[in-house]
Amino acid sequence: MKSQNISPARLAALSILLRVERESAYADELLHSPLLDDLSSLDRNLVTEIVMGVLRWRSVLDETIARFSFTPFRKLDLEVLIALRMGVYQKQFLTKIPAHASVNETVELVKHAKKTSAAGLVNAVMRKVKSAAYDPRTSQLAGTAYLSSALAHPKWIVERWSQHFGADQARLICEYDQRIPAAALRLNSAEDEAVLASNNTQLAPGVLMKNARIATGGDLDPKLLQSHHIAIQDEGSQLIAALIGPGQRILDCCAAPGSKTAAIASRQPESKIVAAELHAHRAALLRKLVPQENVQVLTADAIDLPYKAEFDRVLADVPCSGTGTLARNPEIKWKLKPEDLVDLQSRQIAILSAAMNYLQPGGKLVYSTCSLEPEENEQVVDACLQGKKDFELVPIQEELTYLQQSGDLVWKDIDQLISGNFLRTIPGVQPCDGFFAAVLKKH
Repeated sequence: MKSQNISPARLAALSILLRVERESAYADELLHSPLLDDLSSLDRNLVTEIVMGVLRWRSVLDETIARFSFTPFRKLDLEVLIALRMGVYQKQFLTKIPAHASVNETVELVKHAKKTSAAGLVNAVMRKVKSAAYDPRTSQLAGTAYLSSALAHPKWIVERWSQHFGADQARLICEYDQRIPAAALRLNSAEDEAVLASNNTQLAPGVLMKNARIATGGDLDPKLLQSHHIAIQDEGSQLIAALIGPGQRILDCCAAPGSKTAAIASRQPESKIVAAELHAHRAALLRKLVPQENVQVLTADAIDLPYKAEFDRVLADVPCSGTGTLARNPEIKWKLKPEDLVDLQSRQIAILSAAMNYLQPGGKLVYSTCSLEPEENEQVVDACLQGKKDFELVPIQEELTYLQQSGDLVWKDIDQLISGNFLRTIPGVQPCDGFFAAVLKKH
């Protein structure tokens, strides 16, 4: 039975954070699921603020809890730990929530979770936490220690980013990850923009893409998103979809959740598109997101599709670590381990090698990830091109110049998007998630 002393927003936040820990669920997906349908707009916003804030700042919150807890940190039950993270986040980071409310509701949360014996501990910890006290800029740390401790990122990740991108860009990435990212929308027509305006959604122009808009104020009506004319889609993701270019038969090898497939289908309504997805439940969700008649959804493994070299465009947007999306998916940084990159690379090489076999002569293939790691990007492309004399790497500058001249790409400094012959967007350098792409052509 729900406690009358706990707001529905905090109960929902606790439920989501528990599922993220226990089921490896993605918070962003849960926050856009029917779980929040019965909540007011104000409560939905609070759930999102608490869930994403706790996940972004987890290590900072845990450090505070460990400092004030008289029970060793490792012995705290998961329900108690998550309730404390929620409470400490509200008290340390949020200024609009009264201190007594964050204390009292955190105590009530552990009681609701049937951990009444921990109520005294929770009360004691919460009363020691200073209100609105956390500001990373006051840290005395520097270099990777600052990025890891003050900006709440695992040390091994910030060390490799500092090595690959330099100290300045590594700091920009970490700072971007800790901010709420802009809500980027993909529109299909001017009418879509008019519909949004009539629903009191304030918009700003996209920074990278012509058809992108940034929601700057007002509520975004979920019914508009369900119409499939308007979609929430990061501008970097929209750019990857645009790189596919015109084709009569297009294959999306790893299509779920479907935002890139939908973008391609909207751009090319006359093309025949096959969207493949390994898992049946994700293929079903993909079908809902991409209802266009020119898209065939296929439940199958990308490395063993029932096709030969019959597509003139192929997208291999492979499963990856997602380290370019930590602003939207902060839980990734706490789950990922260095050895995971080795396993991911093996799968990525297998998928790209298979995707190359589905491409007909004269066709183009886009390999992409939302990862910042070279093991998943340049190294995969290099491995798959070894000994393949019928394939060449197309300089990405050619593709970006074409998109700029066609008006699709509105970002003026193309060189800033280029790393060698590859596309690379860097969070904090560009106002979008971190994406990598390579374009291959078959002779």
